Amino acid sequence: MGGETTLKEVIGRLGKALSVLEDAVDAHLEREQDYADSDAEVQRMNADRARLAQEIDKSEARAERLEEVNREVSRRLVTAMETIRAVLDR
Repeated sequence: MGGETTLKEVIGRLGKALSVLEDAVDAHLEREQDYADSDAEVQRMNADRARLAQEIDKSEARAERLEEVNREVSRRLVTAMETIRAVLDR
């Protein structure tokens, strides 16, 4: 009986060791998946950042054009007002 009990103990310890190993492998695979998910998220964020940077550049260029147009309209209004004053002063 002693040999049989020892064999049962060894099989039990082997089973526990295999269970611990399986848990370790599962945890490792989960960490790898988390890393892959994080990497994909970083890539998406970088793509979004690049897209947003382009949109900001376009918006800044448009704002500059609008400022130029605004200055031109203002200049023309001043010229028109001066012309009207000159006509009224005659």
